[in-house]
Amino acid sequence: MKTRKLKKIIYFIVLAFLFSSFLVGALMPRPIAVQAEGLNVACSAKGMAVLEMKTGRVLASKNMDAQLKMASTTKIVTALTVINNCENLDEPFKISDKAVGIEGTSIYLRKNEVLTARELLYGLMLRSGNDASVALALHCADSIEDFAEMMNQTALDCGAKNSHFVNPHGLDADGHYTTAYDLALITTKALQNETFKEIVSTKNYRISGGEQGTRYLVNKNRLLNSLDGCIGVKTGFTNGAGRCLVSAVERDGETIVCVVLNCGPMFEESANLLNEAFKKYQNVEVLKSYNYICNIPVIDGEKNKVRVYNPQGFSYPLTLEEQALINVDYDLPNQLKAPIKAETKVGTATVYLGDKVLFKTDILTMEDVESDAIINKIKDIIDKF
Repeated sequence: MKTRKLKKIIYFIVLAFLFSSFLVGALMPRPIAVQAEGLNVACSAKGMAVLEMKTGRVLASKNMDAQLKMASTTKIVTALTVINNCENLDEPFKISDKAVGIEGTSIYLRKNEVLTARELLYGLMLRSGNDASVALALHCADSIEDFAEMMNQTALDCGAKNSHFVNPHGLDADGHYTTAYDLALITTKALQNETFKEIVSTKNYRISGGEQGTRYLVNKNRLLNSLDGCIGVKTGFTNGAGRCLVSAVERDGETIVCVVLNCGPMFEESANLLNEAFKKYQNVEVLKSYNYICNIPVIDGEKNKVRVYNPQGFSYPLTLEEQALINVDYDLPNQLKAPIKAETKVGTATVYLGDKVLFKTDILTMEDVESDAIINKIKDIIDKF
């Protein structure tokens, strides 16, 4: 009889909890989906940024500089900080008791369990282990506070100036925030690191443990299986931050990064934004590297002309309409006076998109041109002998 009553009480408690959760969710104001600036795609995120990785061009945005909570997308900064500051990712170490039983998602670490930083990084980025984040932080620094300062320096090194981190896992905390644009900048930098890129693009991973047994990790980012060319990066959720996602897609040598913060349909909207970005923008080689430009007349030289070129090339994501507005302006002298050394700067090449300067590079000479006076003097010396 007592068992039945207990079951009924538990049943009603669970039912009341589910109903209250539903009621709170239904009453909470939801962001309105509006067209993203730069792309014809509806976006309900509070903050959003879509960047082309090589050039850093913003292809789409919405409140991209608003300082927002970012949940476990924090771990992008955590992972990059560890990779940059850990001398040996494969060196085993004991797990501190301070990393055991951390609130939220977990890979269920045990005190004094022996793992490597690399294994923990997979647990961090695939399963979003908050305990893994603390274990890694305490492996690289004396305290969480010290590691947070390292994270802030990592962000600054990536060009992120409107972010601040106080923990390695992303649980809601005062003074812990970023912007969609900052997080996109950090991610583009992180993806240049092959170790980071390999980890976040991994769908499944196995950690062979001792007493804990083998851990089988499955990446929470479902875009890895559903979006063509997806190479990561990180999911996140807290009550304060909402659903957050940083994703990246690589197609035909071009990589585009998408950040959505506090976005209910984060997978669907991110996929739409990324697909539309690839559809609308084409990575165009505007200026070839080591590109011969022309011959410039030379006076008083052994040769009457010298070849010039631009050593540095330039590619940029452009719409079809923008491609018609591209212009390259060459600023060159009408003639040069010998002697001239190879690799001498003689002018500049400037790429314009309409009136906007996109790129500027030096124009150099391709060869030496001796003065004819020197040549004549050498001839005189030879004739005397």
